Amino acid sequence: MVSRELIARHCICCGSDQLRRSPAVLMPFIAHRVFGHEPVEITEEWGLRDLLPGMAYTLCSSLQCQHCGVLFLDYRFTEEQMAALYHGYRDEIYTRQRNHYEPGYAAIADHYQQREAYIRDVESWLAPHLPPRPVVLDWGGGSGLNTPFLYQGGKLHVHDISAVELMPGVERVNTSQLAAQRYDLIVCSQVLEHVPFPLDLIKQILPALHEQTLVYLEVPHEALMRENPGSLELAGLKRHWHEHVNFFTQQALHSLLDSTGLVLVDSHLLTIDLGWRQSQVMGVLARYP
Repeated sequence: MVSRELIARHCICCGSDQLRRSPAVLMPFIAHRVFGHEPVEITEEWGLRDLLPGMAYTLCSSLQCQHCGVLFLDYRFTEEQMAALYHGYRDEIYTRQRNHYEPGYAAIADHYQQREAYIRDVESWLAPHLPPRPVVLDWGGGSGLNTPFLYQGGKLHVHDISAVELMPGVERVNTSQLAAQRYDLIVCSQVLEHVPFPLDLIKQILPALHEQTLVYLEVPHEALMRENPGSLELAGLKRHWHEHVNFFTQQALHSLLDSTGLVLVDSHLLTIDLGWRQSQVMGVLARYP
């Protein structure tokens, strides 16, 4: 059983209590948005007998499950904190504030306003499993910019907490509307790495599934995981946390499917050339038994 602990003591994917722990820091932009924390310099004038002078940041822990291998931040943010973190995601205010803490972010922010080229490869991989004009729900899809099969003739819905402006032709739906729809494909792409309770999110999707509906879950195959395949000693190597609060393994994704009663249809690893660097995503396709 995976529990909703705000400071995690169990695995967020399989529920195991066998966790490796190591100290880390929460990056200032995230700490500011979530907790209202700002870095502060402790000086001699503070008069603190037992603390050394220096910069103070928000402390946290890196945890790695010794069963399924998922690596994650111990803080599990509340709904209110998540709303604060992702309000106006990548809009002008968000970009300006993030650039304050991370100089240079604004220079690459325009990249995120363009449709990712690798979506074509995802569509090619998904297409043999789907009808020609699939009806798609993108859970956490933002504006719909990177939703598979955009402008390919099928109805396209988005459910997202950010309330950003939608792409033309994309419709927003809330949870009360989901059961009335019949989707060929539900996409949850580049979302599970951000959320505090991945299993709960997948369970929220389940009411929108019908007998033939397919679910596509996609997460980054993070560089730390790629460079250390199969290692359960990664907590000590993860010294900081940003908006990706979960680093998955394939086994961890399979644990999530097992916990929700979904069965694996297919899976893939896809390498992406982002221009300034290479990346990789892991995707699983699942359905009801």
